[in-house]
Amino acid sequence: MIKIFWVEDQQHWIDKFRPLLQTTDFSGVSAEADNRLEVFKQQEAAHNRIAQTADNDAPQIAILDASLNGDDDGGFSLSKALLKKWPALPIVFLSEHSGTGIEEKAFQQGVTQDFIAKNQRNIEGVLVWRIKALLKPVLAAAPVNPLLTRGDLVIDLVSWEVRWKNNRLMNPANPARPLAPTPRKILRFLVEASPRPLTTMQIADKLDADLEKFSYANYRQHIKTVRKSLALAHGDEAAFMDMCRQGEGVVTFGAEGAYLWKTPEQSDG
Repeated sequence: MIKIFWVEDQQHWIDKFRPLLQTTDFSGVSAEADNRLEVFKQQEAAHNRIAQTADNDAPQIAILDASLNGDDDGGFSLSKALLKKWPALPIVFLSEHSGTGIEEKAFQQGVTQDFIAKNQRNIEGVLVWRIKALLKPVLAAAPVNPLLTRGDLVIDLVSWEVRWKNNRLMNPANPARPLAPTPRKILRFLVEASPRPLTTMQIADKLDADLEKFSYANYRQHIKTVRKSLALAHGDEAAFMDMCRQGEGVVTFGAEGAYLWKTPEQSDG
């Protein structure tokens, strides 16, 4: 899994490329990935995110539209802000202005490592192999198989396989398939934030979800799915649910619709 910072002001391009960017394994380790996308349509929101993002949560790559909302320098300004904060960050311009003075200016100013035309034939394939080429040295320097481990819970951040008590977490509604991407992400965010709880708004922000559409009811339903999946992996559903009620595992926190992860002191059922 990689984190991608993406700025695109036209919704139809977001709709076209989002599935590709979200599910392509740019490391070549797995058949499919669950990449973390941060997508922005407005420059101001993107600039604010750059300023607010912690250094240890830097994206692995940024994809920028050169011209944003009629401003031909929009992508340039964002690229400079990104490089000021993370000088080694690979940046790609994905634009309809390939072959123009805008592309020439981008390379002259050193604000991008690649400039890809959106309208070219086989753009999906071109985008994938060009991003892989830029990410190759970045990923080579990263741990081969980083694991997020809390007691009996293990989250593989490369393959996105999640295990509890050495049993893979599966989709409770379809045990032949792994736990769905959004519940997996929420579990990861809870584990990383532990022992702090995460509210609905905090989770929506981390998921890059529309705050008008992602409600506490959505959050609660995903938590139910996570708990059910963990309980099935635990081997004793009632025992795991009772453990959560007693303040271990996936725990309800306060009255504000928040949840937290607390690693069980003993998880032998």
